[in-house]
Amino acid sequence: MLFHTNVFIFGFLPVCLTGFFVTGRFCTALWALRWLVLSSLFFYAWWTPVHLPLLMGSIWPNHAIARRLQHSGERRAWLTAGIMLNLALLGWFKYADFLLHIVFPDAPALTITLPLAISFFSFQQIMFLVDTARAAEAEDRMHPPRHRCNVGPGQAAATDATRPRLPSLLTYAAFVSFFPHLIAGPIVRPSEVIPQLAAPGLVRPAIRNISDGLLIFLLGLGKKLVLADMFGGFADTGFDAAAHGSMLTFFEAWYATLSYALQIYFDFSGYSDMAIGLARMLNIRFPLNFDSPYQATDIADFWRRWHITLGGFLRDYLYIPLGGNRGGQVRQTVNLMATMLLCGLWHGAAWNFVIWGGLHGLLIVIHRQYRRMFRPLPRATGQALTLIAVTLAWVPFRAASLPGTMTVLAGMAGLHGIVLPRMILAALPPLALIADPVTVMPHLGDARTLSFPEVSACLVLGWLIVLTLPNIQRMTCRARHWALTGSFALSVQALFFAPHIAPFLYFQF
Repeated sequence: MLFHTNVFIFGFLPVCLTGFFVTGRFCTALWALRWLVLSSLFFYAWWTPVHLPLLMGSIWPNHAIARRLQHSGERRAWLTAGIMLNLALLGWFKYADFLLHIVFPDAPALTITLPLAISFFSFQQIMFLVDTARAAEAEDRMHPPRHRCNVGPGQAAATDATRPRLPSLLTYAAFVSFFPHLIAGPIVRPSEVIPQLAAPGLVRPAIRNISDGLLIFLLGLGKKLVLADMFGGFADTGFDAAAHGSMLTFFEAWYATLSYALQIYFDFSGYSDMAIGLARMLNIRFPLNFDSPYQATDIADFWRRWHITLGGFLRDYLYIPLGGNRGGQVRQTVNLMATMLLCGLWHGAAWNFVIWGGLHGLLIVIHRQYRRMFRPLPRATGQALTLIAVTLAWVPFRAASLPGTMTVLAGMAGLHGIVLPRMILAALPPLALIADPVTVMPHLGDARTLSFPEVSACLVLGWLIVLTLPNIQRMTCRARHWALTGSFALSVQALFFAPHIAPFLYFQF
């Protein structure tokens, strides 16, 4: 089920909210949590019912392993087993075919269907196991087991009380399957959400939370339906043409790439806003996942702003365990490149994602070396260079193949010529000094004479939004209402009359 469909907005969401709060009011909080779990499982099964047993079957083993991790006997072995269990499921469904063709290029495809959201709920459960083990180890350091037998009954009871309590299986199931973040994040941490799911006031409706959550949801909906899908159409025209062997000219290549940079931002930040808004309606607060990343002044700043929850996961559960900043520069560089390559591979089992991760790793390494040797660049210069580097890196991420990537990059370099419609050159004669006249530009917009000014105006508007305006979470209440007023009519039109429903981009990751 998609957040931006009629069946979700006018069917699932009101039934889920009403059932949750009514059950909590007239039954118990336990039954309300059960309702939430059942609703989330229904939400997941609506899209891919065949994979529902996989999601449900992964919850109990991880919870059982977490119980074992609270005892010091063979904690490391149980943690390793739990992580390997999750990685094995993820590896089989997402990477088996990719790895098979690396070893045996001519082998037939395994045709394994990728379960929806397996990357996200696998990461959630790995975090839960690691955090449980870390909490138990911290408790053991404070109260070593060998000392517990030497204390009195009252003191022993106090020691047991300090041990972090494992959430019940129902609460844990609610955390993993919670429908706002289940499909495409944010990758929320157990310590952020599980205490909220167990809070006494969870099942009491809060008008402020419902109104704020609905406002954030509708603004995210506008990002997706009004902006992301529009720029997606422009990007698809150019990149699909490159995938079929067409040579993109200068403006066609640049406009396709700039459109995709806006599409993926508005698409995923819109999804994150909708998820934050939905969780807020249910009295759950999610962390910020996007913080105006295209306003970053360097590549490290970009990764502190882009998909913040993924960046935090990679830092705390991969980069630091690999060694982080410990050791010499060579070791740090290896740790960083390994983390970013795996970040790229996490997005998909294809070389274009690996290349994208490697490019970002290389950019961060270059930035670190520059920072050690030179003074910081002026803010405007740093922001411009970062934006150009990030935009160029989106080309292999979006292109269907390496030849398609090279076609787009060659077009951006002007190697396939610079052309503009004759009408545009007639209206602006100075452009004739750099561009040749054509009837239409076949790979720009819908290939009309006016496609060039139309796409140009849309790009100017889109980039002004991301480069000058604050994100939704940092807007004032007044600014949010003005933004909603401006986008509401267009959102309603797209919701009811769009020719097709475009899934979120991160559904494929």
